[in-house]
Amino acid sequence: MALRLPRIVLLVLALLGTLLSVTSTARAEVENPRQQWLRDSTAGLFLHWGMFTAPRHTDCAAWERDVTAGGWSADYWVDEALKLHASYIVLATFHSRLGYARPWPSKIPGSCSTQRDFLGELVAAGKAKGVHVLLYMTDDPQWHNEVPGVETLDSAAYSAYKGQQVDLTTRQGFGMYSYDLFHEVMDKYPDLSGFWIDNDNEYWEQHGLYEQIRQQRPSWLLSNNNEDTPIMDTVSNEQKTGMTPAYDYPQATFTPMPRLTEADYKLPTTGQWWYDGSDGKVDYGLSVGRYVANAGSSIKSLMAETAMVNGKFPPQQVAFNNFMAGWLPPIVSSLAKTQGGGYMYGGMQPGFWNDGAHGVITLSGDTQYVHVLTKPVSQDLVRLRDNGYAVKSVSDVRTGRSFRFNQSGGYLTILGVSTWDQYDTVFKVTTAGQTGVYPNSMLKATASSSAAGHPAAALVDGSYPSYWDADGQLPVSMTLDLERPRLATYLAVNQTEWSPTHARESFGRPEDSARIKDYKVSVSLDGRHWKQVSAAAMPSRRGVQFIDIGNQLARYIKLDVLNTWAGAQSPTYFGKLKIDEIRVGYAYPKALHNSLPLEAESVHGTHVRPCPACSGSAAVVGGVTYRNVQAPADGSYKLELTALPTHDRALSVRANGGPPVRVTLDAGNPDVPTSIALPVQLRAGANTVQITGDSPVDRITVGPLPPASYIPKTTMTVKPSGIVWVGPGEQSVTVTANLRLDEDAVDNIRMAPTAPAGWTVTGAPVTASRLRLGQTISGTWTLTGSTAAKVPIDVTFDTVGLPHKVSQTVPIQIRPADRIFRREAESSLNQIGSAGITSCGACSGGQKVRNLGGADDAHVVFPDVTVPTEGDYSLYLDYTVNGTKSYFVSVNNAAPTEVSVTDVGNTTVRTTQLPIHLAAGTNTIRIYNTEDAAPDLDRISLG
Repeated sequence: MALRLPRIVLLVLALLGTLLSVTSTARAEVENPRQQWLRDSTAGLFLHWGMFTAPRHTDCAAWERDVTAGGWSADYWVDEALKLHASYIVLATFHSRLGYARPWPSKIPGSCSTQRDFLGELVAAGKAKGVHVLLYMTDDPQWHNEVPGVETLDSAAYSAYKGQQVDLTTRQGFGMYSYDLFHEVMDKYPDLSGFWIDNDNEYWEQHGLYEQIRQQRPSWLLSNNNEDTPIMDTVSNEQKTGMTPAYDYPQATFTPMPRLTEADYKLPTTGQWWYDGSDGKVDYGLSVGRYVANAGSSIKSLMAETAMVNGKFPPQQVAFNNFMAGWLPPIVSSLAKTQGGGYMYGGMQPGFWNDGAHGVITLSGDTQYVHVLTKPVSQDLVRLRDNGYAVKSVSDVRTGRSFRFNQSGGYLTILGVSTWDQYDTVFKVTTAGQTGVYPNSMLKATASSSAAGHPAAALVDGSYPSYWDADGQLPVSMTLDLERPRLATYLAVNQTEWSPTHARESFGRPEDSARIKDYKVSVSLDGRHWKQVSAAAMPSRRGVQFIDIGNQLARYIKLDVLNTWAGAQSPTYFGKLKIDEIRVGYAYPKALHNSLPLEAESVHGTHVRPCPACSGSAAVVGGVTYRNVQAPADGSYKLELTALPTHDRALSVRANGGPPVRVTLDAGNPDVPTSIALPVQLRAGANTVQITGDSPVDRITVGPLPPASYIPKTTMTVKPSGIVWVGPGEQSVTVTANLRLDEDAVDNIRMAPTAPAGWTVTGAPVTASRLRLGQTISGTWTLTGSTAAKVPIDVTFDTVGLPHKVSQTVPIQIRPADRIFRREAESSLNQIGSAGITSCGACSGGQKVRNLGGADDAHVVFPDVTVPTEGDYSLYLDYTVNGTKSYFVSVNNAAPTEVSVTDVGNTTVRTTQLPIHLAAGTNTIRIYNTEDAAPDLDRISLG
């Protein structure tokens, strides 16, 4: 896969090229009948196969001979795709890392072209068996001389063919060449289904290529990788990792429905996208989980397998394909021609469920499929928000077995599950549709801020593609008008799924979650007098999210969003908020014929009160004693207590007559249950658990303590980040740290630096008794010393009584004697705009700034570059580059100096220097290239 990301194209040139080339104008076609076959698909097979497939060939004819001699067959690829229930194949042979080979006979010289028509054979074989074929096309010439002594692009031959001098190693020249290839393919292969394009090339855009494809082949699809080009049908999201759970690929995608979206990823867990000589392992749980999780978000799984020279797959990939051929058919009805649930098509809430369970929802009419990809840790039930759907029946898709269920408090609970599939337990849930939700036509919405074209009315218009945009204003307020006073119990919020769920980097671009974090909800009868009914943090998760507000009589409901999860390191998402729809619920569906385990009201002799938001729709007042709490063995367990936070919110828990443990519920709406967890000692068999206090009890659950390896997810930032360079002698460094809790709950928090030998810390530890979702602690300290050191900032806390620690290190180094200033490019002291930070093993500090150039803000600005006297200095730039690229260096906003560098591979750190003039004291240095890609930057120094 090409790892280059989009660059800015001059609008004037793009418009001029379009006007000269075509009569129609590019426009976004989010939905079009030609897309239907792909919308009905679940998966595709991605094949990177070319001249540089191992063993690498450098002669085109020799490669073709070995392919044919090895018995290559198009039917083999089609049959393997069908085992995966893949509806299409993307053939990536004209690839920058595979020798720019063309698997078809071509009259256009310029790179490897075969005599045998492999592409034509594949298209015909696919058509015969109902498998579509798309052709991969690269935009990128930079790898033309990756193999020493081998030039894969023949500029002389192409220049002779065109009758003009064309350098194929430049983006403009390569764009012209590949533009001709697009047209050749369109002319030769009418049964092809489209092009899969690995990022845009300026020449294509300037000459209206996409519009021409639309005119000549209107039924063909256009897919783009990693960027959302309006005229394209599909946006592909490449090789996303770092999610929890690892298979939940949609957490890292950035494209909202109904845009046709694809996830392209490697099936082997190691190695290249193409066959590199290894038989890499296929992680079945990860691969099956991705396949199903993507379907749960209406995302197509484009799975990359590594065909060898003869076209065959390595043994471990063949084994996986054979496994899927047997495993998929019993549940294919829950995946094929379905939509993801919890989004614009309706459905229950996907994601994180009870007791560690995780899964997704797929939809087919009034039938919903609950896919449990991670089973509960110890419970024999699945509990998820029902989103107002009244359930009629639940059964196992594989066996047809019916299951008992309960509906109450906004949740569906599937009971008595004793057998779980290793990868995906699928329940078929039939419903009578949504109940207890006001129709959108009844609601009106206003907001304190709205972007042009995205008014507050879009919050309640019933159309997910039309969304409300806060126009970069936070805090921001939305008010829903119910026409007259009505009962309201909850809000269902579908935020626009245009950002990942967590802070991450995508090919060096900083990304983060533009989702609601802290919020408040208030209600009013007249729009003047308000009562707050909820204040909390909303989890940063995909799909519909709920705010329970108790039974409220109100005409107006106001949602105040105080902030979002995105941090300032990601300017694309920081301070931004978009919401598709908000719905108002006034009643939860009920099916109470089967009770949940350990419901408080199931204990005889208790005083029961109604509680619509509680499981079982009831709670117990005055305490409850459970006399048959089962444990498999003597030991410590996690007891989760759910109760209403009334009165002083204090409750006492006693197990088997032992000493009472006092707990305090978090503050909240007294009509909405909240939970708190604590460790308890239980013995094997039946136990007695007594709960006393004034807060009404809903239920308890008992399970194992979290494993020692479990640490609640946090986001910790330390400034300055990266290596801190200081001069010789005793120096002081001011350090600030911030910790945010992103899941669960923790107690007894302490944060402080740990001083290494020879260093001292000024400033007290920061402590807090409790942190809940989204809450933070911060501290600032001064570190003083005279030697190189690694200073850890440690945070300790407890989860259910278990101690944990997270830490970040501040590396401090002494700069060389011939340098009067040095700073890492990735340092948090700098401004990197829309560029991004990526790992680099050869770089100082293990990181560098990538994606410099191509936009005005894709830069690195070094403020506070301090020198003792005005004068001329040498600026040293440490960089990596592939090919020839340029920086522009501006000092204190003066005219820039261009610095051009050349290298191969982008992996070796080089140094270049230029003279600059600096003022005494602080200066600002900006390194950029507004029009083209610049080299990656490791650090700067002054001498």
